Amino acid sequence: MIACLRPLPALFLAGLLAACASSPSSRLGELPTPTQTSVQQLLQQASESRPEKAALLRLTAADQAYRQKDLAQAVRILEQTPLDSLKPAQQIFASTLSAEIALARNNAKAALKALNHPSMQHLGELPVQQQTRTQLTRAHALEADGQHLNAARERVFIAPLLSESTASENHESIWRLIQALPQDALNVPGEENTELGGWLALARATKSAGTLELQQAAIDKWRTANPQHPAALQLPAPLRKLRELASQPLNKIALLLPEEGQLASVSRALRNGFMAAHYQAQQSGQRPPSIEVYDSSRLTSLDDFYRQAQAAGVQLVVGPLEKPLVKQLGDREQLPITTLALNYGNAGQESPPQLFQFGLAAEDEAREAARRAWADGMRRGVVMVPSGEWGDRVLQAFQQNWQAAGGGLIAVVRIDQPARLAQQIAELFQLRQSEARGKRLQSVLGGEVAAQPSRRRDIDFIFLAATPQQAQQIKPTLAFQYAGDVPVYATSHLYSPKEEQNYYLDLEGIQFCETPWLLNTNPSDNLPQVIGSQWPQASSSLGRLYAMGVDAYRLAPRLAQLKAMPETRIDGFSGSLSLSPDQRIQRQLPWAAFRDGQVQRLPASY
Repeated sequence: MIACLRPLPALFLAGLLAACASSPSSRLGELPTPTQTSVQQLLQQASESRPEKAALLRLTAADQAYRQKDLAQAVRILEQTPLDSLKPAQQIFASTLSAEIALARNNAKAALKALNHPSMQHLGELPVQQQTRTQLTRAHALEADGQHLNAARERVFIAPLLSESTASENHESIWRLIQALPQDALNVPGEENTELGGWLALARATKSAGTLELQQAAIDKWRTANPQHPAALQLPAPLRKLRELASQPLNKIALLLPEEGQLASVSRALRNGFMAAHYQAQQSGQRPPSIEVYDSSRLTSLDDFYRQAQAAGVQLVVGPLEKPLVKQLGDREQLPITTLALNYGNAGQESPPQLFQFGLAAEDEAREAARRAWADGMRRGVVMVPSGEWGDRVLQAFQQNWQAAGGGLIAVVRIDQPARLAQQIAELFQLRQSEARGKRLQSVLGGEVAAQPSRRRDIDFIFLAATPQQAQQIKPTLAFQYAGDVPVYATSHLYSPKEEQNYYLDLEGIQFCETPWLLNTNPSDNLPQVIGSQWPQASSSLGRLYAMGVDAYRLAPRLAQLKAMPETRIDGFSGSLSLSPDQRIQRQLPWAAFRDGQVQRLPASY
């Protein structure tokens, strides 16, 4: 079947018109077809056939090897079949197969390059089966490359050609991709009245609603306005689950925080953010749950607290903040009330199913740095972290995510005293060896040689977790050691808001992740300004805690949604929030860079 009436992009238009006028197989070449013949037999037949038939048999053999997950053999066979020797249909087939192999090897950019072959202008002339295979491969490659919007656009485009289970899977994938986009990526000029625009509008409606009830109302309103949209005719599965979850309202929360002790100031910021979000919900006409505040610094027994909370009709506990108390909760098999702890217990600890954990974990930022660096095309990196337990955790999180993506880790540098820093960086970039080579050259030539030391060139980037003071020493030292051009990806710990412009000049070019609160990435929600007018410290580094307090309040009614629909993301002020399998809230953060002493937002990598 040839899909001659399907709307296609300009790249395919000329070929499509030709396809409707004549048989494509006669002009574009024959496509391989699935067979039960073994790879070895196909290759043997190819060796005994004329060139055109041999090429077709080799493509069939390469496809067979790929389906059998023998990627190395598939690549070898393709290498014996030069693209230039093939007809256009076979070039498309070979390019698609090369892309599939690249994806299996975790190389999205190579896959996209393969799919950019000039023969793709004829894709619309080929049978539907090949069209869908190629375009679904492109969608997978775009997603793997972090281009979620383009991947969704590709899937929307191919949807009319799909049938049955493939169509249903594609439908769900479109929503998964759209739902993963941050709020500020959902307004795409020119898409207002398109099918993709309808998906984006549905995502905007669900993301802007703060409770399950409001989400359900927003979905119903969108369906009424868009009755013929594919998502209205068949709601994605996660949205169908919302109705069931929305029937279980949250009416009373216990906020468990210390009012005294070392954590009192942290607690105040969290509590102020939490209660400010509560008052905002009241003023907007919502029916928020009632809040009962408990002082964890006066707790004598967690069991007594839970009995008291149960007697008061509490349905959810937010807190505690103290790590020892969170660890105690994590050691239990069950909790009498669902609890959102505002700290983390031991990593890897098997916790009760009623316990969720939320905090400003540095590990989130390490994972985010790994994701960002990979999306930017970096492949070989160096890690610079402080000595100690905190540095170990950051290193482990970065290393796990970076190597899982396929990245290489060349070295780990433990940030030492300032006097040692220059030597550490020189050793890292092998500058001493370069200087020694220069001296040997001078001795051989018997005179002065104008030779500038050169650094090693196999380091694509540096991941840095450091304080502002440490970072101010590291960046200039890199420049002094001829490595100032190496990109640096950092955690938010080097950024201290409210500093003078000159303070950041030594951090020039460093990219860092930061909370949406401090980067003001959601100007449509004025809560940060409202809070800042009452508590000016909310615009300083403490703002991260105010943001966490706001997000804790907004997470409370949606924990069941996060658990039932793990792909759900909630755009918060501390990051884009999701739930890990061990029920820890994970954050994905926006990025910025220091430019001429100013903090400059960077585009999202989606």
